Amino acid sequence: MDVFGENWERHAERIERAWREQITEDDDILLPGDLSWAMREREALPDFSFLSSLPGRKILLRGNHDYWWSTKRKVEKLAGNGFFVLQNNAIPLVDVTIVGTRGWDLPHPKMTEEDHTIYKREVERLRLSLEEGKTSGKPLLAMMHFPPMTRHVRESEFSKLLETYGVTLCVYGHLHGNAHQARVEGIVRDVEYRLVSADFLSFSPLPLALPSS
Repeated sequence: MDVFGENWERHAERIERAWREQITEDDDILLPGDLSWAMREREALPDFSFLSSLPGRKILLRGNHDYWWSTKRKVEKLAGNGFFVLQNNAIPLVDVTIVGTRGWDLPHPKMTEEDHTIYKREVERLRLSLEEGKTSGKPLLAMMHFPPMTRHVRESEFSKLLETYGVTLCVYGHLHGNAHQARVEGIVRDVEYRLVSADFLSFSPLPLALPSS
């Protein structure tokens, strides 16, 4: 990521230092995608070795650049102990259940037929995750890679689902650099949104708490 400007220089070291200062083995960490530039699973092993060395339980979500990502089972095997994979499912924790999906670009005039197909598929994956999550009886915290809404698109099928299922908090990534300006943060129609891209957070973990807590 260093090729994207001075802000990204030594980012891995900065992430590790802040992670070790703030996170313990008892913490749950949400990692909403773009975990490795690898093209194949075996090429992602060094990145997972790095993540494995860090404390806490890690919950993984696929990003649009995670080309190495294949099936949920294969990712679980690759990651090993201490990792949980969010894909068409929900992950119950002590006080909250994690739901979500990768998402996709929000509808716009230049979207291709393939984009529309992927968008609809991701909407259905979010619905499946929410359906499973609601059976836990716990508050729902959603994690997506793509933003479910932006400053320019204030509603989508993703945001409608989050509202329908009573999601309290949604974190998302994908937006970097100047694209941070398109973010939506704060409470919109009873759902709190937080951008958690690494460069937006200055490569430091963001402690999360449900708005009602």
